[in-house]
Amino acid sequence: MAEIKILTERELREAVTLDKDAVAIVERAFEALATKAVVMPPILRLDIAENNGEVDVKTAYVPGIDSFAIKVSPGFFDNPKLGLPSLNGLMILFSAKTGLVEALLLDNGYLTDVRTAAAGAVAAKQLSRPDSSIAAIFGAGVQAELQLQALTLVRPIKAARVWARDKAKAQVLAERASARLGIVAQAFSSPADAVSGADIIVTTTPATQPVLKAEWVAPGQHVTAMGSDAEHKNEIDPKLVAGADLYVADSLAQTRRLGELHHAIEAGLAGSEDSFAELGAVIAGKTAGRVSADQITLADLTGTGVQDTAIATLALQRALAAGAGSDFFS
Repeated sequence: MAEIKILTERELREAVTLDKDAVAIVERAFEALATKAVVMPPILRLDIAENNGEVDVKTAYVPGIDSFAIKVSPGFFDNPKLGLPSLNGLMILFSAKTGLVEALLLDNGYLTDVRTAAAGAVAAKQLSRPDSSIAAIFGAGVQAELQLQALTLVRPIKAARVWARDKAKAQVLAERASARLGIVAQAFSSPADAVSGADIIVTTTPATQPVLKAEWVAPGQHVTAMGSDAEHKNEIDPKLVAGADLYVADSLAQTRRLGELHHAIEAGLAGSEDSFAELGAVIAGKTAGRVSADQITLADLTGTGVQDTAIATLALQRALAAGAGSDFFS
């Protein structure tokens, strides 16, 4: 008889927070991509266009981790009009030794939010200037707030500029960030003004046309693009992708197909077989990261299955240690 642990969103929120441990485990997962025989198949994607919906399925097996996760992540972006969240989903954790189900993590997308923010922290740690203290955040949703929080874990962030198409939402986020993080956060009406003088720029929008122009980005700045996780999404001016001093992908196989690199290739500004650095190789020291203070660096993060396996494993470990969850016997 197999025992399966079932954990609710509330239990998972209590077990896992966006902290330095979460950042570290995601960083190790990226490093494994560059140093181990990780098995990470392409993302399975289902589009339901008439309801402005999409479903992504991601997974990865990482040697040395006894479990692997399969994540089902729906995003239905008209849901707020119905009083429902845009994102939900769950993760299923399996034994890498027997294939038996170990846990159902009914997180409604919470663990994805955490691991995505942790990836942003990893990118900033590896690619931004160590003295980076001013952040510009594009977007005003959950991920925008988490990305800003994540930056404070790895850089001495003292100020933030928030830009979103909805200025009122940007203002709410700025006020909340000021109170929660103890920094000076302000909402900006102009994206160009928000970028000017920032050290780190993070885009977290579902934009289908670039919201960050190449001419706004100055030497020394680091950009992390989080929102382009589907072929039709595009936050970054393709000229910036091609013109950055250092472009880094979470997975080149993915960013060539659905990341910001994909749009640069379509625009004829990069070749489909051009070689670029991957974040795991930078972490492992196999590829150089930032080498000078005046470089423009760009991280193109589309979300990888190794992140899901890493955060799901951490969640189960912490939940078991806390005695959380319900047991189901099959």
